[in-house]
Amino acid sequence: MLVDRARKFLLSLMPLLFLLAACGGGGGNPGSNPPSNPGATTGSLQVSINSLPSGTNASVRVTGPNNFVQDLTASQTLASLAPGSYTVTAAGVSVGSATYAPSPATQTVTVAAGATATATVAYSAGTLTLALSQVGNTFDAPTFVTAPSGDERLFVVERDGVIRVLQNGTALTVPWLDIRTRVFTGGEGGLLSMAFDPDFGRNGYFYVYYTDLQQNIVVERFGTSPLQNVADATSGLVILRIPHPQYTNHFGGLVAFGPDGLLYVGTGDGGGAGDPLGNAQNPAVLLGKLLRVDVRSANAGQPYTIPPGNPYLNQPGTRPEIWALGLRNPWRFAFDTSGLYIADVGQDEREEVNIVALAQASANYGWDIMEGTRCYGSANCDRSGLTLPVFEYEHGANNANGCSITGGYVYRGSALPELAGRYFYSDYCGGYLKSFLAPGGGASSISEARDWNITGAGQVISFGRDGAGELYIVSANGRIYRIVRGPSA
Repeated sequence: MLVDRARKFLLSLMPLLFLLAACGGGGGNPGSNPPSNPGATTGSLQVSINSLPSGTNASVRVTGPNNFVQDLTASQTLASLAPGSYTVTAAGVSVGSATYAPSPATQTVTVAAGATATATVAYSAGTLTLALSQVGNTFDAPTFVTAPSGDERLFVVERDGVIRVLQNGTALTVPWLDIRTRVFTGGEGGLLSMAFDPDFGRNGYFYVYYTDLQQNIVVERFGTSPLQNVADATSGLVILRIPHPQYTNHFGGLVAFGPDGLLYVGTGDGGGAGDPLGNAQNPAVLLGKLLRVDVRSANAGQPYTIPPGNPYLNQPGTRPEIWALGLRNPWRFAFDTSGLYIADVGQDEREEVNIVALAQASANYGWDIMEGTRCYGSANCDRSGLTLPVFEYEHGANNANGCSITGGYVYRGSALPELAGRYFYSDYCGGYLKSFLAPGGGASSISEARDWNITGAGQVISFGRDGAGELYIVSANGRIYRIVRGPSA
């Protein structure tokens, strides 16, 4: 009897046991993560930003697939993201005399459909000062310094037509390139800059910008010889030769590759006060412009082709090489992840920096209608269709603030992570080192303008950047200085 009752009780529990089993964890391993939503097509990214003072905005940018760009000032979860790789880039933040450095400054995160990826940026406080550290000995009228990405050497451009290799702090005796017999050095002429091909490690090509004996602006390609530290001076292929008659100033001076793999050339307006030849606003000439050409298939018969996106392509009476116009003397410009920084030297009153996205071709920067944000030569002028600078400064009485801007770079090195995202510039008369942050690329986003109070730079001719992304100053005193961390304040 008792046995029958026990059997019936156990049988009555069987449906309940099966029900509990069916509602269990599905037989997975204990502690396993729940599966992502199998039907989802987008994901999320949770960005956590820590350790900034209350009320202080961070400077963080997230970029990703399909040209995704989002600037963050505080922790935020970004939803409905396309799956793929996202880069989180953080810049330092200054609060009074304190500078907060981000860690890490750059990180890459993979966002998967139906899941939430995470990224953390932690700031730490410190008081940053900068100093100048001379590299090498004194050079003969240096105009530029650069290096291929990842290369430990520095390449020093000298105005008379020589490029020297600086290796382990010592300039090698034999020049990398010597074209002195081709170079006009009167006025503002000379060998003014160089750029390494993005594929330099494979093809050995580099490009130089100089004025020839007839005062033309020349962009010429050379290659390396079998000797590692000597180029082949007989390998020259002229890419551009631009007539520059009458005046010996405003040659421009920079050749550089953009992130699109195309070659950009900044030309001056041809010289003379006030652009007397009317070149800067004339789309039929190449002076006073920023040019863009494709040299990836360059040969003697066709040294370049015109990129499809150039604004004057197939327009009669214009030059298709033009990417932007209305420039007076864009001595130096620089590419960054946020766009292109063009420092244009002013006439009598103002110096300017234009910041533009690479997709924004056909910009007219206003010269000689305007100097900076002021009408030039008259009280009123037609500003329609002009792109005004996002940053400018006045010369001041007796050029107290400067007389000729020397554009630099946005810092992306690793030795000074607190400086990430800051654009550095100087002035030939001012001799200072200044910077500002412009994460949005517009005048309203300019912040944290700072004078770093360095001394000893003299008349600053140019900035340079080495293969690790560290910045240099080129001085008229013949010296080259690396920008380094100064003593703690």
